Amino acid sequence: MNKVTRTALAAVLAGGMLVASACSGDTEETKKTDTNAPLTGVAAIIDEAQGMTNEQLFAKAIEESSGKTLYGIGNSSRGATAATAFIAALQAIDPSYTGTIEWSQPKNNSIFTLLNADITSANHTYSMTLIQDGNQIQTKMINTGNLLTFVPKDWADAQGVDVAANGSPLALQTLSKVFMFNNLGGATYDNVWDFVAPGTAPLFMGVNSEPVGKNFLYMLTEPTYAGWVKEAFDALPAAEQAVFQTTVDAVAGDVAGLGLEGDNAKYALAWIKLWVTQYNEKTDDGPICNELVTTSAAGQCALIVYSKLRSVEESATASAKNVTIAAYQDDYQGFGGFGYKHYLMVPKTSPLPWTALAFISYMVTEQDGFAAWGKDIGGYSSNPNINQDHTQDGFVDGVDTFPAKNDIGYTWWTAADGGRLVLEDPAYCAKVSANLSDWIDVVQNG
Repeated sequence: MNKVTRTALAAVLAGGMLVASACSGDTEETKKTDTNAPLTGVAAIIDEAQGMTNEQLFAKAIEESSGKTLYGIGNSSRGATAATAFIAALQAIDPSYTGTIEWSQPKNNSIFTLLNADITSANHTYSMTLIQDGNQIQTKMINTGNLLTFVPKDWADAQGVDVAANGSPLALQTLSKVFMFNNLGGATYDNVWDFVAPGTAPLFMGVNSEPVGKNFLYMLTEPTYAGWVKEAFDALPAAEQAVFQTTVDAVAGDVAGLGLEGDNAKYALAWIKLWVTQYNEKTDDGPICNELVTTSAAGQCALIVYSKLRSVEESATASAKNVTIAAYQDDYQGFGGFGYKHYLMVPKTSPLPWTALAFISYMVTEQDGFAAWGKDIGGYSSNPNINQDHTQDGFVDGVDTFPAKNDIGYTWWTAADGGRLVLEDPAYCAKVSANLSDWIDVVQNG
């Protein structure tokens, strides 16, 4: 590792050790005065494992779990596909290995309840989890010490890996939700404020039915992202600025009370207020995409998971050709969407911790480990070396037939001079959510 990577990793590991200490039974006062208290249980195994290579981890997994079943739980059903590949990898090392993995995907955001119930029970089932919603992860899992972070050595050592951005907690991937619009009928959306203009009703999942959508709104108030909102406002013609200025002025007095920082926070709040009072709430991104690509949806817009375009069934009345990705326009101003993450974490009561850690490392270091997710546009591994190239997914027989499907990739989407995804940060979401969540609900409900 170079010096910068080592420094970032050291910070992440230090944070992980503090979390691990929180679950070891120390009192709050002990944690304040004795930060060098020895780690125990799963936390101690994680501390040891963070210095081990995949080869060493896989050997530990084989020794620990042959003849046993690891139970994993996650927000993505594709964990089962990755598990099958991982078992095959262990069997390739040791043909006598007979371990198995059973994967479950709970519904209705119940994963936090199920994990906490398991962790506090007398008999523990789950060894690892793939989990989303940074706000709840921070407040319910990290702050309580119920879930621990493991930073694999082979992942941290890999070229191009951003340990600081994706190691606390460890991100499997960033998923993008991007602004897109139906390009039939001549409607234009070349500024992010166009999506909250009078009379516009973007298709979007409700912020209280899909919590990552609310995290997106929290993140807009972070000074960097609020700056992007202000830049887009400044790029508007004076007449359009005047339309939005009334809302900006109306929310300016709320900034201090919400504990927000920076001169641009009022612009973020204004955009949020207009968004939540105007969007057309839908139950799922799949149906939104299927509606947006139709000829009858001329001029409509949406903020949805980018990968949903993969499943569009081409017909005389529906086509991915009918959709434009807003940020791909040369003159687009503002931010192009938001990115939320799937995090890989370990319960402090993990029954098979070595196998869980080996499986986690496999998913973030091996091509086959991430293949279940990497096959689609809009999903980016935290390890850039195992991402697939989707820049020509819209090509058919060498012809650029569906431009919206040509995914430029994570580096461009997250760059300040590129697609400008607003990225979820669990710590920031947790910091502002207590006040901002209620504020959003109040303004949305009038």
